[in-house]
Amino acid sequence: MRIILLRHGQSLGNVDELAYCRIPDHALPLTPAGEDQARAAGPVIEELVGGGPVAAYVSPYTRTRRTFDLLGIDAERIVTEPRVREQDWGNLQDPVQQEVLKHQRHAFGHFFFRLPNGESGADVDDRVAAFLDGLTVRMHEDETHPKTVLVVSHGLTIRLLCRRFFDWSIELFESLSNPDTCENRVLDHDGTGWRLDRPFDQWRDSPDGTVQQPL
Repeated sequence: MRIILLRHGQSLGNVDELAYCRIPDHALPLTPAGEDQARAAGPVIEELVGGGPVAAYVSPYTRTRRTFDLLGIDAERIVTEPRVREQDWGNLQDPVQQEVLKHQRHAFGHFFFRLPNGESGADVDDRVAAFLDGLTVRMHEDETHPKTVLVVSHGLTIRLLCRRFFDWSIELFESLSNPDTCENRVLDHDGTGWRLDRPFDQWRDSPDGTVQQPL
């Protein structure tokens, strides 16, 4: 069994933070560079899929759905899955408040800090846990469900998916960097458990001394 986690291509919000003040997060489009990234990622994902049937679970945000479309992957099942959407940042129309919240979140911790009218990382962790529980049951028990899955999602959400899979500490999660736009991570089941193909970059050592396992 294989689960491929893919972050969306470069979005307008990745290059213009003030875009969040005039466009809802869910509606932010890919940039032209992001569309090129998604097209270029298509053959990479196709090779990881390996020619067999694949089920795709895609965040409902504009940038993730467009990324999936540009991959050109012929999925047997395509599911728009709200539980793998981006963290809800609430209302970001005020650029001054947006900057204040970013600093507060960084100081308080990305996992526990709840954004006003939005979510904390812990809230996202809860919904990805529910998604993973159902997905792994289907992959193990439903003979009609493809054994290869593609999840097109967002940076923080992908890190939390891996945190839940491998029971990483919160301290380790907060020390990890998001994958780059259109970068992937692959989880394979070797018959005894899940393995991650390569680690995430870390911007600091985990304060509790834990490391990214299993690899």
